[in-house]
Amino acid sequence: QVQLVESGGGLVQPGGSLRLSCAASGVIFSAYTMGWYRQAPGKKRELVAVISSGGMTNYNDSVKGRFTISRDNAKNTVYLTLNSLKPEDTAVYYCNAHLIGSVYDYWGQGTQVTVSS
Repeated sequence: QVQLVESGGGLVQPGGSLRLSCAASGVIFSAYTMGWYRQAPGKKRELVAVISSGGMTNYNDSVKGRFTISRDNAKNTVYLTLNSLKPEDTAVYYCNAHLIGSVYDYWGQGTQVTVSS
């Protein structure tokens, strides 16, 4: 059974930092493209950052230079480091695992990030 479990969300002041983690089980983690998405109230879910099985990364323009995605294949975990947080970063952040060229696509349950003073 595939599981993606996010952690690390919370309440932080503008300008602050957080690190989100997503631990995967039930998949050959190293083969999967891993991504972080977010959904704010009343808005569509959007891609935040993605990291390929080979370590290539891509970011939403709104987070470039502030957020960093990384992965540790030995720990079956993907991370999202969020710096210089803004109120507009407030959302539920979801972890995604996708095997390129297949139908295998999995989601975590989400973790809330709230940026407020």
